[in-house]
Amino acid sequence: MLELNNVKAYYRQVIGPTQRIIKAVDGVSLKVFEREIIGVVGESGSGKSTLANVIMMNIRPPLIFVSGSVKLFTGNDFLELQKLDRDTLRERIWGREIAIIPQAALNALMPTLRIRRIILDVIKSHNPEVDEEEVIGLAIKRFKEIGLPEIAINMYPFELSGGMRQRAVIAIATLLNPRLLIADEPTSALDVVTQKMVLKTFIDIYNKNIIKSIIFITHDIATVRQLATRIVVMYAGKIVEDGSTDDVIAKPLHPYTDGLMGSVLTPEEEVRKRGLRYIPGQPPDLSNPPPGCRFHPRCPFAMDVCRREEPPMIEVDKNRFVSCWLHVKR
Repeated sequence: MLELNNVKAYYRQVIGPTQRIIKAVDGVSLKVFEREIIGVVGESGSGKSTLANVIMMNIRPPLIFVSGSVKLFTGNDFLELQKLDRDTLRERIWGREIAIIPQAALNALMPTLRIRRIILDVIKSHNPEVDEEEVIGLAIKRFKEIGLPEIAINMYPFELSGGMRQRAVIAIATLLNPRLLIADEPTSALDVVTQKMVLKTFIDIYNKNIIKSIIFITHDIATVRQLATRIVVMYAGKIVEDGSTDDVIAKPLHPYTDGLMGSVLTPEEEVRKRGLRYIPGQPPDLSNPPPGCRFHPRCPFAMDVCRREEPPMIEVDKNRFVSCWLHVKR
């Protein structure tokens, strides 16, 4: 469905006369297939949200697209999204092929507009000539599919609970049945009961084939375990591990992944039996990342080669990838 090849996207930060380049996504390659839910995990500042913007090609200053390709496959052909202008992306890609539920989605709904008006504004941004009643009819149908009452269409966002607002955002994002849905920390501001409800909504729209695949961005391993079929681990702007959820949870290959699993306060049983741990130190400054493996200053297994050379991404088993010198035969 989607392929990123050696993508680099940096932030240009200007402070007075000085300029810094933040390498937020730095050489990321990733394939997304139909009928999978990918959980992208990592600490804050690892590049997860920037990766979401890159996939959407929602590139605005201070974010700049440096190099690489983002290919969206449509039938027997593909589009290189980085070559499309913003108007074309809005008309052909956003909402139709790829949609996103951004961070702080609970605040994404204009509080002074009824949900009905918000829906019409969104759809008209793709097609100004739409039939309004037809759009509202589709919205009512989608609201019912995800467990929202029809009356919610005519309510203001502040009249809805947090869980209802989040599901309303999901309904609006999927109204045009995009093939890929990106959800960026969609449950982080919700209580545990509401989190379960929202996760069930994602599973429902996936099982009903409303969308083909989901990229679910989070720092919560327990949440990913309930939802994802595959886990991608990011650290300091790079992907360090990629594999099926069961494999990554049961046997993490990268020391960072292992530390991440051990740092979870409410882990799954297979994680809990390894004991509660923490990762010492802090993520690196991405304006001046360390040479070699970016995790080596915090890694208990760091070797000389880790400090000198960046490890390649290798396939250690079928569909099981890791970027770590511990697994590279030398």
